[in-house]
Amino acid sequence: MTVTFPVDFLSDFPGWSTEFDLLYRQEQSRSANGKTYAKDLGSPLWKATYQSRSLWPNELDHWRARLKALENGLQTFKARSISRTYPIAYPRGSWPTGAAFSGSGLVNSIAGNALSLRNLPAGYVVSIGDFVQVGASDLYQALETATANASGITGEFEVRTYIWPTSFVGATAKLVKPSCIMTLIPDSLSSPATLSDGRGTITFQAIEAR
Repeated sequence: MTVTFPVDFLSDFPGWSTEFDLLYRQEQSRSANGKTYAKDLGSPLWKATYQSRSLWPNELDHWRARLKALENGLQTFKARSISRTYPIAYPRGSWPTGAAFSGSGLVNSIAGNALSLRNLPAGYVVSIGDFVQVGASDLYQALETATANASGITGEFEVRTYIWPTSFVGATAKLVKPSCIMTLIPDSLSSPATLSDGRGTITFQAIEAR
């Protein structure tokens, strides 16, 4: 079976995202009085570090092979914060309306760097720290709380990174396993094994690819 990209392997990755945060693309300079000036050269991109648990030799070789498909940064994969599979208020998908909710809504409005969502259960709470995937791969993190009204529409809440031009009103807003597209940071993949029993861990870093 041919590997298609972006590949999705994190659902069964035996480890964790030890870092998932924004990488700021800035130019900085410091004045004589000590004040630092920063200027954005582009919107921040998501950057991640992943680390596996200790793997037996066969497991280690299995994951070494799977990660070779990414070709040291040439190919893409679906990346997400593994700790944020579900929104903070709804661990394991304990939605206000139960299984009737699919875990996705729609973008209701965009204002500056704020979103409003619709088609959510009444009373649904967006928590600070929740991730929202808009469309195919635009990933945002909520900086404010918002609650859906009786019609399933939230108030506007500020997000980062900045709203991309590819996000638009009416686009799907995915709340379960929200992700973006990343590539490996070249030469960041490490998978050493121990001499004693051949066990080892895999670590790698990745950055959003737009």
